[in-house]
Amino acid sequence: MIRKHFAGFAASALTLAVSAQAFAGTVTTDGADIVIKTKGGLEVATTDKAFSFKLGGRLQADYGRFDGFHTKNGNTGDGAYFRRAFLELSGVAYQDWKYVISYDFAHNAGSAEDGYFDEASIAYTGFAPVTLKFGRFDPDFGLEKATSSKWITAIERNAAYEVADWVNGHENGLGAQASAVVGGMAWVSAGLTAKDSNDSDGDSTKQFNARGVFAPMSEAGNVLHLGLNYAQRDLDDVAADGRVRPRLTVRGVSTAGGNDAGDNGNRAVFGGFRGVAGDFEDDTAWGAELAWAAGPLSVQGEYLSRELKADRATIQDIETSGYYGQVAYTLTGESRGYKLDGAKFDSIKPSNKQIGAWELFYRYDHISVEDDNIVTATATREVGDAEAKLHTVGVNWYANESVKVAANYVMSETDKITNAAGDDDGDAVVMRLQYVF
Repeated sequence: MIRKHFAGFAASALTLAVSAQAFAGTVTTDGADIVIKTKGGLEVATTDKAFSFKLGGRLQADYGRFDGFHTKNGNTGDGAYFRRAFLELSGVAYQDWKYVISYDFAHNAGSAEDGYFDEASIAYTGFAPVTLKFGRFDPDFGLEKATSSKWITAIERNAAYEVADWVNGHENGLGAQASAVVGGMAWVSAGLTAKDSNDSDGDSTKQFNARGVFAPMSEAGNVLHLGLNYAQRDLDDVAADGRVRPRLTVRGVSTAGGNDAGDNGNRAVFGGFRGVAGDFEDDTAWGAELAWAAGPLSVQGEYLSRELKADRATIQDIETSGYYGQVAYTLTGESRGYKLDGAKFDSIKPSNKQIGAWELFYRYDHISVEDDNIVTATATREVGDAEAKLHTVGVNWYANESVKVAANYVMSETDKITNAAGDDDGDAVVMRLQYVF
């Protein structure tokens, strides 16, 4: 029945679109009237909101130039690539059933050579205020991850996520999640994901996530946001990759697709190792979020702590942590948007269509990896806790609601770890041209 209704709706929408192009003819429907919107993509919906269809997408073209620690020999390398090339389809399939399909043609969100489903999910909203979601989507963990890549302040998300990249990535798996806005001032979610890895019996790795946010102020330019996160995955009898290999927010050192620094890109191993079945028991992470916004000023930060628990007497636990603090200011006076549904920041919409909106920001990132399994120094890794500190300054120009131009300068410094040339610091300039529809 759902497919029948949707097929009829889609046919009606297509007929109307063709007729509109021809500037002739009459379109009628056998149900509710429909409305077509073309601002920010193509959206078609019935007036009773029982069906809708929205086609959109994003294109992010990046270029980075970097040296020092970011390359193996310390000499300057660069990368030019499509960070994301998403085609997005979303809407209401039938009354309380909603869907999202997001396909990435850029190869950077996953390892598939011919493209990648970043999201393919369906949600049921009939148990308001609870929403039930099923399919492929990223687990809910962290403020900056919850915020769309279109509207994060820096070009890349913070380095703290890189010490536990599994916490908010679906890794080609499928999941189920329940979430709700509570009392107009809180967001809660909990979900279970079956990852694309298996134990020795062929049982998929299971991951549990929970997030809770209290936001008594949740309007654009007037935000107070406090959150806690938890994630746990069972690694019993799983041959897990326990390595910590951050890019230090400079994606061009290695990408899943497109041009990068090639063999000279340095994505160093800060700790951990490729485990075999029986090496690890579980992997647990805790996180905290804080954000405040007043008019054009916004401040935010997150902390993440992870423990990879060993399951052999001869192996030590691996512990990692990371945090960042960020301050941003919109010179032209606009406020960052905020959505309590999802507990996340949203877009900056320029008030002046001639000059757009201009935003400046500074972010400090710190990560630490404690791996007591490292008892002998190597040419690139000393014994002890490996650390990295990053300073990022940047400018964003929101030319209009569809086009954004960004430039970031990243200064990095490491401790107990170097590249092959012995460099323990580096610099990077990264730029992005973004178009969304």
